Amino acid sequence: MIKLHHLEYSRSTRIIWLLEELGVEYEMVRHQRHPETMRAQADLAAIHPLAKAPTVIIDDHLMMESGAVIEYILEQYGEGKLAPVPGSKDRAEYLEWLHFAEGTLANPVIVQMLAPRFGGLGEGYAPFVEGEVVKLLDYVEHHIDNREFLVGDGFTGADINVMYVLELALAAGMLANRPASMDYAKRMMARAAYKKAIELGGPIVPSLAG
Repeated sequence: MIKLHHLEYSRSTRIIWLLEELGVEYEMVRHQRHPETMRAQADLAAIHPLAKAPTVIIDDHLMMESGAVIEYILEQYGEGKLAPVPGSKDRAEYLEWLHFAEGTLANPVIVQMLAPRFGGLGEGYAPFVEGEVVKLLDYVEHHIDNREFLVGDGFTGADINVMYVLELALAAGMLANRPASMDYAKRMMARAAYKKAIELGGPIVPSLAG
């Protein structure tokens, strides 16, 4: 019922993690990045014209966008797990953190992380991006301090979505002075389903391969 097209070193690792947490059966098709450009190749573009990961087929629906895929899978297959139910006190905060990952946090973190590969951001753009990254990661640090999970008292899909970006930040050294975020990342990476996702799909960051 669920077919996941997994691109190496990509956001689709989130969906492997989610499905392993749920214990839901799925089929995974692996796709490799182009060795020179590191972009997705024609085999993934043949599935979805944007060639983005995750790309999934769920109950005959072709979907992309991590937050939407996580929401839909939990609605259809979660059986009340990993998400506060609509109308509950934690629902609004859960949705906010679930979509904060890509709507707000991911872009500046990834731009700053990749900047050296493209010769830097330039004098005009660099201070804005760097300042935004500091503000956003400090916001996460303050929120997660003295908390085990992002929302309420349990692990949710929001933890999976945000953790992908925090792992990129960790690999880039952006969490070095943020102990609460470091501890949180280590706890998430110690989960059995996370470890299984890395075993099945490979590392999130190329430098961690092998």
